[in-house]
Amino acid sequence: MKIRILGCSGGIGGTLRTTSLLIDDDILIDAGTGISSLTLDEMSRIRHIFITHTHLDHIACLPLMVDSIFDHISKPIVIHGQQLSIDALKNNIFNWAIWPNFAELPTMQSPVIRYQPFQPGETCTIAGRTFESIPVNHIVPTVAYRVSTNNTAIAYSGDTTTNDTLWEALNAHDRLDLLLIEVAFGNHLEALCERARHYSPNLLARDLKKLRHQPPICITHNKPGEESIISEECRAAITDRPLTFLHGDEVYNFQSGPPEASHARTATE
Repeated sequence: MKIRILGCSGGIGGTLRTTSLLIDDDILIDAGTGISSLTLDEMSRIRHIFITHTHLDHIACLPLMVDSIFDHISKPIVIHGQQLSIDALKNNIFNWAIWPNFAELPTMQSPVIRYQPFQPGETCTIAGRTFESIPVNHIVPTVAYRVSTNNTAIAYSGDTTTNDTLWEALNAHDRLDLLLIEVAFGNHLEALCERARHYSPNLLARDLKKLRHQPPICITHNKPGEESIISEECRAAITDRPLTFLHGDEVYNFQSGPPEASHARTATE
């Protein structure tokens, strides 16, 4: 399994792109502005998209992507997510007013997208890769995803703050090889984190004590301008675990052992 970080920022500006992770060459987790780094051919290979939640930074490029490739694919892209997330996409994005309804285009019989409800606690296996949907604690209904093969397991938190559900679900399994987890703001904005339901470095440090696994940890979803503060404060608060601070374009290749990472732009190790 290969993980390519297309986007990992909590905002845009310069080279910053919002959340989207490419699994191998055919599955996306979230569809933020990171998708814009894919070529048309690469977008056309996408067969499934798993949505954590419907905040704009996680779905912004979904409408543009499906519009770009609608005449380049022969089968619909399957969008997986909670029923509430699917309803939000149908009612607020693909509603003909904001964007065409590509669940009906180019024809009802052969649409560009198809929705597949995927509720918290369920699993879905696609060509040997099993996705587990895990409820987390955000301001709108949100899930994390654990993705596993026979010899690899990674997890992505989605947007969340202090919770027990993520850690209980991860601890229920025997392995975790990589954890990608959000930290949106520095500790000086911890009250905002609690209100908007994001992690600060201190909040994450406390929650990591609930995790019995010891995977490498990738910090993601920093709000623009907060990156150096978050890095410094995470290193001060989390001293017993290896940390990487994602910038985007990193690639993690998993074989039978620990992930091998390569970086188009170097991550802060």
